[in-house]
Amino acid sequence: MKKRKPRVVVLSDIHLGARECQADALLAYLSSIRPEVLVLNGDLFDFDRFDKAYFPPSHFKVLKKILGLAAGGTLVYYLTGNRDQGFRKFTGSALGNLQVLDRLLLTLDGRKTWFFHGDVCDLAGGSTKWIARLGSPGYRGLLFGNKAVNRLRRLAGREPYSAARKTIKGRAAREYLEKFEQTVVEMALNKRYDTVVCGHIHHPKKAWKETPQGNCLYLNSGDWTDNLTALEYAFKRWKLYRYSEDKLAPFYADEELKGMDMNQLIASIIGISTHQKDEKAPDGSDY
Repeated sequence: MKKRKPRVVVLSDIHLGARECQADALLAYLSSIRPEVLVLNGDLFDFDRFDKAYFPPSHFKVLKKILGLAAGGTLVYYLTGNRDQGFRKFTGSALGNLQVLDRLLLTLDGRKTWFFHGDVCDLAGGSTKWIARLGSPGYRGLLFGNKAVNRLRRLAGREPYSAARKTIKGRAAREYLEKFEQTVVEMALNKRYDTVVCGHIHHPKKAWKETPQGNCLYLNSGDWTDNLTALEYAFKRWKLYRYSEDKLAPFYADEELKGMDMNQLIASIIGISTHQKDEKAPDGSDY
């Protein structure tokens, strides 16, 4: 099948190493596209809850697919988040077409577009702190139970249901989300950027913000634990991609990855990394 070729794709909050990560769906999506630039906007891994006993083949397949895209010419920018902040000590380092950064500025068709995870804007406290962290036992239990419910709904031929999405409609949650968005936009406008792209709060959104300081396009790429969303830039416009609405992506399969066992996956990831070590680092970041 012919792959789509968006200019830029943004993913965030994948949470590899967490049981809620929807790695199979993400792998299908990644197999259906060939972007020029892939921005991993924080929390690729979930080191806060990293369990050595849980990192299944599907999670390794996602890593191999990302490295394979980089080896094939896609510029991959890995922007660190709060759950994988251990990688911040590698900021500025590169492996072939993959570069580790804290934030990224790209000029897309004349518009200054700023990418960062968003955890520095986390001002939540009190009863809404669990929303900001998205890692409390209650929230994890909600996702786990929701996953089981959706298995039954799929067997019955019904659309998936998002308990987490329903939960964040409460007043306290809405106030937190609004404050987060306001803070992000103010930071972007202070730097005179036209567009700001973040993740962190697991709330996918595309909105034009008009403020006394000026106007700014606010974008949030969502997550791959509950919403299964991404941002795509093509034909001079941003689109919020939803896996649940994509009728073709689930049919894409990477035959090479399909039959690999764990040892083969690890060996192939090491092989790709070794091959890219001596390649020149991409130069697309700007501050």
